[in-house]
Amino acid sequence: MFITYIIIGGTVLVSMLAFNRPVMFAEFMMNPHKIRTHDQYYRFLTSGFIHQDHMHLIFNMFSLYFFGRVIEQIFGIIWGDWGAVYYIALYLLAIVVSDLPSYLKHRNNPRYNSLGASGGVAAVIFASIVFQPIQKICLFIAICIPGFILGTAYILYSYYQGKKANDNINHDAHLYGAAFGFVFCLVMYPPSFNIFLEQIKNWKMFD
Repeated sequence: MFITYIIIGGTVLVSMLAFNRPVMFAEFMMNPHKIRTHDQYYRFLTSGFIHQDHMHLIFNMFSLYFFGRVIEQIFGIIWGDWGAVYYIALYLLAIVVSDLPSYLKHRNNPRYNSLGASGGVAAVIFASIVFQPIQKICLFIAICIPGFILGTAYILYSYYQGKKANDNINHDAHLYGAAFGFVFCLVMYPPSFNIFLEQIKNWKMFD
């Protein structure tokens, strides 16, 4: 599971450095206007390695720790040694792709900023849901909910938070990252669609 650990370690390191370096923090943020006017395309990726605060960082990396290891293992089974490449591609591409709608929407707004690994993490979570939709995900240890139900709730919550837009966290990226993770699996491994459907069809609420 070393790829997941490397991503977590790198993200924590960069985020912690940026917390104490305002200039670095500002340079790494997703600012569509600066991308458009100064060709700073690196922001699409660097914004995924910094976070609003320690809780934002912990939540994202905690989620990646659990779901990333699952996807790393599944991709390894499907693609062998190439599984690590597919996993890295899923995560990094999701960070970039999930920011594209925000870029198009806010490219003329110099005051808009966003940050966080949420797009990449959401892609990993929903990739996991594709292969294990009825696997129960436990919240606060006691509350355990099937992945596809929790995923639906996650999308609705992200949509609501995106409408509020009262922080630098790009909640819209959660939606697009989740969609990218789902589509990535269906395109790169078409049998995953049947795997998903078969498990959903056989699911029983009170089983």
